[in-house]
Amino acid sequence: MHIVILVLIEVLIVIGLSRLIGLAFKSIKQPLVIGEIVAGIMLGPSLFGLVAPHLAASIFPPETIPFLNVLSQVGLIFFMFLIGLELNPKYLSGQLEVAVLTSHVSILVPFSLGTLLAVLLYPLVSNASVSFTAFSLFLGAAMSITAFPVLARIITENNLQGTRLGTLALTCAAVDDVTAWCVLAVAIAVARTGNFLGAIPTIIESIVYIGFMLTVGRWFLQRLATYYRRTGRLSQLLLAVIYIAVVASALITELIGIHLIFGAFLLGAAMPKNADLVRELAVKTEDFVLIFLLPIFFAYSGLRTEIGLLNRPDLWLLCGLVLLVAIAGKYIGTYVAARVSGINKREASALGWLMNTRGLTELIVLNIGLELGVISPLVFTMLVIMALVTTFMTSPLLEWTYPKRLIKLDVVEPDLEAETTTETATAESAPNYRILVPVANPSTQKGLVQLAVAIALNYRQPAVVNPLSLIELQEDYAFESTPVEAERLILQRRQQLEELINTLEPPIVRSHVHPIIRISSNVARETAQIAQIEQPDLILVGWHRPAFSNNRLGGRVGQILSIAPVDVAVFVDRGSERLENLLVPYSANIHDDLALILALRILLNRDTCMLQILQVLRENHHRDELSYELHKMMEQLPASVRDRIEIKTVESPEPIQAVVAASQAVDLTIAGTSRVWGIERQTLGRYTDALAIQCRSSLLITRRYSQVTSHLASVLPEVSNPESTVTN
Repeated sequence: MHIVILVLIEVLIVIGLSRLIGLAFKSIKQPLVIGEIVAGIMLGPSLFGLVAPHLAASIFPPETIPFLNVLSQVGLIFFMFLIGLELNPKYLSGQLEVAVLTSHVSILVPFSLGTLLAVLLYPLVSNASVSFTAFSLFLGAAMSITAFPVLARIITENNLQGTRLGTLALTCAAVDDVTAWCVLAVAIAVARTGNFLGAIPTIIESIVYIGFMLTVGRWFLQRLATYYRRTGRLSQLLLAVIYIAVVASALITELIGIHLIFGAFLLGAAMPKNADLVRELAVKTEDFVLIFLLPIFFAYSGLRTEIGLLNRPDLWLLCGLVLLVAIAGKYIGTYVAARVSGINKREASALGWLMNTRGLTELIVLNIGLELGVISPLVFTMLVIMALVTTFMTSPLLEWTYPKRLIKLDVVEPDLEAETTTETATAESAPNYRILVPVANPSTQKGLVQLAVAIALNYRQPAVVNPLSLIELQEDYAFESTPVEAERLILQRRQQLEELINTLEPPIVRSHVHPIIRISSNVARETAQIAQIEQPDLILVGWHRPAFSNNRLGGRVGQILSIAPVDVAVFVDRGSERLENLLVPYSANIHDDLALILALRILLNRDTCMLQILQVLRENHHRDELSYELHKMMEQLPASVRDRIEIKTVESPEPIQAVVAASQAVDLTIAGTSRVWGIERQTLGRYTDALAIQCRSSLLITRRYSQVTSHLASVLPEVSNPESTVTN
């Protein structure tokens, strides 16, 4: 019982630390899996065992390790089943000839360099009991692996799934995955039998079993898929049959003499790719596997990773050489093959970095090698470092080689191509006014888009409204983040946005509203990046209540206010669809100037709209004059517009209450972020939002980014110098 309690305590620590470190790595734009691997290493002798050896020995005693091993092996079986399940034939449909050449060269070059490196490493750091053939085969296989799951998620997160590069990378990685697992199976067979001739019976048996699974096995699985289509649900009985088949297939490949992960992978690959069945099966399986079992595998690997073994400069030099060979072999092989196939330099380079992703797949390979005794703990540690570095570097090097501003020029999928054509045409026509509108829920945010249309569109200048829908991925290697599933989610969201656009009034404005849909792991950061690329005049964002705060300007809204490189307005919608009476509390700062400018745009665009500009003076304060710029602007307004503006000055010790009282008689209050109105971020990072809470009308909160942005000039025919009217 004592052992069971210890194992449960270990599981608690492992899951908690994995999530914590994983989220920390996500915050720096790294895959969650990298953080979980690092968490596992931290629990081992590399950190925990080094800092507190007695405590580490008490929490992770040797007698509990076999229990962790069993749990991690079960996790690996079902994770490999998920990898096979997600290996969609669609990935093999794009540029297959180029992909086969590129993929095989990207395996052959690092494999060859790995076997050459084995000549140097074998006498220095290998186990004496292992043959050179097995050692070199295994080292070559470790060098040539590409982690398809992590690469697929990187492609999705960077919205590359609809591009030539993304399609080619997925095809290359899928071919690479199948080929590399075959090479690894041969390496395991050789390692277990001691020489290549002894491994031939194992290889033949493996080929026979693969043929059996792709014929009889697929026929049986097709019957299960037919039963699923007939019933319309994945029942517990059907799920039990599939899980039994996964474990049985894993047992067969283990008995054949390769490894149990191959059987699980093969069954997943042979499963019929019925979209609904695959989705439901993956969703039901992955949560427990990814949250509970895989972190135990990372911890088990971390307990066997001892960075302290690299205790001499020459060993670190060898580790650097391993890393250099791994990176150069994959990059050069991929780049040269891609260039020979006619791929341009930038895409070939980006493909080289993508194929360097090793991640979790590499860790699986290394654990097999260590378990079989083919590689020593020292080589295992070197290769774990290599796996971490090569995966960690992929995202930043991809961004450097293939920045996001170029991605939209490379879209090939039909739906996305239409969107890109619209965006490109819009950019080429150089509209004078553009609003980016993040839309989290199309079914509830019609008022936000309608307000954007009211601000942007008129008959005096070209303008466009871009509803921006970011589909946030919560996990890095969950099924929802696979490229095929991401495409389905994008299509679904596009249909929802089209339905929203078709409800906008008047109908003539609908042709000016062009949605932008992206996959994202961080909505605020992605919004700021898109704003930097698209250069809108304004971001109009809806308010939502943060999960752990009552502040209206907290959470994602606060992040967008802080980091977006353009003017931002936050809309607190009280449900009124009227825009006939506007209120602008004015204290002559740049944010109030933006509030007034947006109000005047609505006034110019709507002939029946009325505006009240409210100045609130505290007791014992002199009556302030409105800013010179505002006077100048007022003079340049047409008489038909000036007649609909009322400038009102009141005295009150509580400016916020004066605005709240005035807001009762209007449809929309537009206020700049200002301490006067209780909507300014304070020095201690706390948002005060008294006006946002108490305002009786809908509220638009404005934050000016640049003092030289012109929102009004092109709709005022009398203005000769556009920027002079709005610059302080």
